Amino acid sequence: MFIISLTYIKPLEEVDALLEEHVAYLKEQYFLGIFLASGRKVPRDGGIILARAVSREEIETIISLDPFYRHGVAEYAISEFTPTMTSDDLAFLRE
Repeated sequence: MFIISLTYIKPLEEVDALLEEHVAYLKEQYFLGIFLASGRKVPRDGGIILARAVSREEIETIISLDPFYRHGVAEYAISEFTPTMTSDDLAFLRE
């Protein structure tokens, strides 16, 4: 399991110009079963993505497809963790 933290490094106007393309990218990753949850940080200076993948290398490859990454409007921090405890609703995430 991976937590991907995006931090915007360009003005929100540049981020917003790519938002439609970014949302299409997110939807594709949800369709493929990679992304489990995502959303904006508060305050709006980036976003968080919860993802499942085989390896960190796979996540790095997936991130390289993000328009925010390709156009250099965000930096990415990746944290890998093993969810050993969850609520009953999220039991499918336990490893």
